[in-house]
Amino acid sequence: MYTVYGIPNCNSVKKAVDWLTSQEIPFVFHNYKKEGITAAKLKNWCKQQSWELLLNKKGTTWRGLDTIDQNSISNEKAAIGFMVAHTSSIKRPIIEKNEMLIAVGFDAIAYEKLFAL
Repeated sequence: MYTVYGIPNCNSVKKAVDWLTSQEIPFVFHNYKKEGITAAKLKNWCKQQSWELLLNKKGTTWRGLDTIDQNSISNEKAAIGFMVAHTSSIKRPIIEKNEMLIAVGFDAIAYEKLFAL
């Protein structure tokens, strides 16, 4: 079973959920806003992808920081602390299966290859 991590009102998450549903790929949804995220989960993801990929620097949460605060998030430990406290700063959606990171973000063409359709 796949797990889709995100927030329900995010357009990328909506596209991913719609795509998975249309392809009849079973998944459960993990809502960051209601369920949060653990530092342990983020550490596991950072072992598989760089923290720079997981941190959404295009979103309003990041852009709302001043330059000093942005510059202070310059390593994995700082990024994980920030993402735990500000779950909207995590790139969305993230798809995981059996603790393995399958996808970060939505791309229909990449999903077709990942899910071997």
